[in-house]
Order: sequence, then C-alpha cells, then structure tokens
Amino acid sequence: MDRVPVLKIGDILLVSIQIDMEDQVALQLQEDLADRIVATGCHGVIIDISALDIVDSFVGRTLATIAAVSRVLDAETVVVGMRPAVAITLVELGLQLPGIRTALNVELGMDLLARERGDDDGDDGDDVEGTDTPAVSTP
Repeated sequence: MDRVPVLKIGDILLVSIQIDMEDQVALQLQEDLADRIVATGCHGVIIDISALDIVDSFVGRTLATIAAVSRVLDAETVVVGMRPAVAITLVELGLQLPGIRTALNVELGMDLLARERGDDDGDDGDDVEGTDTPAVSTP
C-alpha cells in the first residue's frame, strides 16, 4: 500500500498528496498524521491536494476528520491547491468541511497558519490590507 509522506517544516507538517487517494490510503494518512502531530508537537498542518483531479465523498469526509483530529491535538489544518473541479464536486456532494481552512497554494497556507497563531513573520509591516497579492521582497 502506498503512503503519503508527511514532512516537517518548522512548526508545520506538510502533506503533499501525489497519489490517488484510495480509501485505505486516506485512512492511513489520517493515522500517520495524528501520530506525527503528537511526535513533533507541530501546531499547523498543510494538505496540498493540487495533484488530485477527483475527490470523492469518502476522501472529503476524511479531510474533515483529519482537521477535527488535528484540532483536538492543537494543530490547525489548511488545505491548499484545490482545483476548481474538486471544489465544485465537494459542493455538489453537499460536503461540509468544518475546521478546514483553504488557501490557493502552500505559501499562502503557511502565511494563514502564521497569522492564526499570531506569529510575527519578521516582515516590516508593509503589507497592504485588502489586497490579494502577498508582498514580495527582493534580496
């Protein structure tokens, strides 16, 4: 059985799903992720689903369960890279995804988690509120 790797980046666990999410893989991911949250003490989880073309109701519910388990273990979950077809499917299936925040990509997901935790990202505060484009700094 394939397993989805869980990578630690600072205080965040990054899950990049690059394989078909069969039911058994989704259940194994749920268990592996809970174990890694406890082992690392991380407070954020980013699940990158940009490689998924299709999400069925079981996988959608599993994502919601992962978010709920993560929250109980003191970690917030952000799903990133959702394709429009996947979003439409989730809505058409009537799936509620409580506890899951979304962002367009991993970078924006990391920013979202940092803001939710009240972390200072070290920038000089020049970000403009209300814009959709993150500030870009040059070396």
